[in-house]
Amino acid sequence: MSEHASSRGRALATRWLGVGLAAAIAIVTLGLGFAGQLTLYISPETVWFACAAAVVTLAGAIWSCTLPLGSETEHGHDHGHEPDITTEGSRRRTLTLAGTISAGVVATGMVMAAVVLPPASLSVDLAMSRAGEDSTLFAGADDVSLGVADTTTFGVGEWASVFATATRPEAYDGSSVTLTGFVTPADSNADGVRLTRMVITHCVIDAQPAAVPVSVDAGEYPTGQWVEVTGTVKADADGTLRIDPTSVVAIDEPGDPYEY
Repeated sequence: MSEHASSRGRALATRWLGVGLAAAIAIVTLGLGFAGQLTLYISPETVWFACAAAVVTLAGAIWSCTLPLGSETEHGHDHGHEPDITTEGSRRRTLTLAGTISAGVVATGMVMAAVVLPPASLSVDLAMSRAGEDSTLFAGADDVSLGVADTTTFGVGEWASVFATATRPEAYDGSSVTLTGFVTPADSNADGVRLTRMVITHCVIDAQPAAVPVSVDAGEYPTGQWVEVTGTVKADADGTLRIDPTSVVAIDEPGDPYEY
């Protein structure tokens, strides 16, 4: 391979690993944004920022294509360094090249997966794997003045916090609920099932499961089935809270499967 062809190949690879991957991610982001599916990855409040950043990135990528190929690595002046022809220098260059190629393959694979694979919500398996983590996602929800808080607006996340931290569980006895989530198994020492929902703060990286116990036959709904539960909150004699349903309806996964 001639030196010119080798130099051109390095320049193309450099441009792809820079503006090429950035442009691909920007296009995917804008596509998901226009399709209304970007909330599968980030909270609705940050969708506008992600789309704006994607537009800026795409504009920069288009502008960069007007630059001569290889200009990314040109400094425009000579530093006066002699080529490093020692064995150590050769080994260092080889390791650098190997690292660059490996990182490029991984980055390209991730971007191509984002382009090819359809967007999907976080799996039920992930929710179950994190089921043992602290579910008090809205710590302090029980500190509101009772009788003033509108519990009819509570989702699975708020109720999960109340169930875990309530100091006066009897105050919630009889509260009406209508909640949507997917079915996961109850604790080993409990009857019924758990109604679960993934709750995210900024993006799916910080997603945590929130779950509340529901008194229904564990064999009636398979794990992962989305349901809409209507019923009331019941406080047992030992102070634990559960949902006593009057209606449980199997539904398809909603377009926005998360709570925020």
